[in-house]
Amino acid sequence: MNLLTAENINKSYSEKILMSDISLGINEGDKIGVIGINGTGKTTLLKIIAGIEMPDEGKLIKASRINIEYLAQNPIFDDEATVLEQIFKGDSPIMKLLRDYEKALQNPDSSGEKILELSKHMDRLNAWNIESDAKAVLTKLGISDFEMRVGTMSGGQKKRIALAAALITPSDLLILDEPTNHLDNDTIGWLEQYLNKRKGALLMITHDRYFLDRVVNEIIELDRGNLYTYKGNYTDFLEKKIEREETELGNERKRQNLFKKELAWIKRGAKARTTKQKARIDRFEKLSAQAVDISDEKVEISVGSSRLGKKIIELQNISKSFGDKKILKNFSYIVLRNDRIGIVGPNGSGKSTLMNIVSGNIEIDSGNIERGETVKIGVYSQDTYHMEDNLRVIEYIREGAEYIATAEGERISASQMLERFLFPSEQQWTPIAKLSGGEKRRLYLLRVLMEAPNVLLLDEPTNDLDIETLTILEDYLEDFEGAVVAVSHDRYFLDRMAERIFGFEGDGRIAEHTGNYSDFIEYISNLNQTEQAQDKEKSESKDDRGQRKERPIKLTFKEQKEYEQIDSIIAELEEKIADTEDKINKANTDYTLLQKLLEEKADLGKQLEEKMERWVYLNELVESIEGKN
Repeated sequence: MNLLTAENINKSYSEKILMSDISLGINEGDKIGVIGINGTGKTTLLKIIAGIEMPDEGKLIKASRINIEYLAQNPIFDDEATVLEQIFKGDSPIMKLLRDYEKALQNPDSSGEKILELSKHMDRLNAWNIESDAKAVLTKLGISDFEMRVGTMSGGQKKRIALAAALITPSDLLILDEPTNHLDNDTIGWLEQYLNKRKGALLMITHDRYFLDRVVNEIIELDRGNLYTYKGNYTDFLEKKIEREETELGNERKRQNLFKKELAWIKRGAKARTTKQKARIDRFEKLSAQAVDISDEKVEISVGSSRLGKKIIELQNISKSFGDKKILKNFSYIVLRNDRIGIVGPNGSGKSTLMNIVSGNIEIDSGNIERGETVKIGVYSQDTYHMEDNLRVIEYIREGAEYIATAEGERISASQMLERFLFPSEQQWTPIAKLSGGEKRRLYLLRVLMEAPNVLLLDEPTNDLDIETLTILEDYLEDFEGAVVAVSHDRYFLDRMAERIFGFEGDGRIAEHTGNYSDFIEYISNLNQTEQAQDKEKSESKDDRGQRKERPIKLTFKEQKEYEQIDSIIAELEEKIADTEDKINKANTDYTLLQKLLEEKADLGKQLEEKMERWVYLNELVESIEGKN
């Protein structure tokens, strides 16, 4: 059944065309993801379909009695309302009834007859389930105090309240704008399951590629005012987009060849004296008008970094608490030159606090922090409050640097870098206030990189950035000559970027694991299974245990020897890599030596990776043996 059809929609802001004669149909059971570069009009499209904004041209045809629920990227809140009052602020009849019922219960002057009448009305609309569903969803989203005032809550908590309200409101079409922002990884996993089980159509914007892969069955892409539809999930989209662009490129090349032939004929002095000549001139004009924009416009990041010495950052037994809540307890770590660390954990567990401690923005309660003299930290935080709306785009970047050297040694201007970041020359003098949320985040990222840091601290870098920018950022981080520490809920990003995971476990404890996010999850899963098996074994009677004569697990002689030596081997390899990197820095003009050193570094890196994998295996084996013996 067709729920909604958009026909020939056009929308522009000033001279910027967001949608050019696009059409879209949404049917029952559709789960559609909307993607595109920031500023292309994704949020505007959602608002048009939700009926919040009107198109310049075109029309929306909706099925009769269709209910649409919309979660905005930046919802409006009543700071004086309680959590439940905010949940029930929708305009649907069932939400109005729930507000009246809650108000009557809270009012001591309400008559029994009024409450009884409202109760009957609740029965007729089956509204009792809505309230219980709201509390269940809020709890899953980490909100358990339903009488808490919204004004006292964090921005992330408020967004989760708005998400809960959208999820529990009965609707035929649910529209979500960046629903995974401010959610931790466990909550995103729960949301995936919820949306997969939910009946009704779904239309959403998200940059979470795993989320798109696991939830949607169709993707629409906004690109230069055009809309392209792809059946399937994100993986299917990638394959089909490549096919589409190759087809377009082939067609454009054919058109250009015809165009060249017709142009040559026109230049020979053809005169429109015959019907045949007129037809050919008409064809030339038609070919001229059919030009297709096949430019592969991408965000290019090639910014150089400052030189980094051997000593980076050392955290020695640091502790931090806020009141009775322990954030860090005797945590120690030495940041290495090419570290790629991902930080995960529940919201409010202290991830951002650790980043602020490393950057020097928050003082520790005890312990010691040492930073190398050559360390230059670049901080990409969750907030863009430091952006002055009246500043123009280029002025904001020039505050960071007027010129920057790329990794290739090229010296380029702030204006040129802005063009690489999809801010064309005519947009560079636009006030920041006129940029979309995603464009502001992209601009902020450029500002951080323009300052040429050699240690990057990225706090939720994936929030509000489009997928294309994220992909290029991930490519950039692979070649970045320095340490990277990132807090993120984006599992795809963590899998590509991280080589070590810090998992906040609560009460000041942090679990460290070598590998990316998927490796970490597998490790935690195996650990939990081992603990459950051990608990089961402990719960068995002594007689039952006595009847089993298991051969004790132990290391082989070779494994024991390897276990005793592997720490020193790893340290030696890391030292060799650091020395090789110093030689590389000094051999900039000796290309033969440079090539040899790069090959040595790659070989040492491979050896280190293999030894790290063995280290993880042997330590887990020893822990398992100690637990059973």
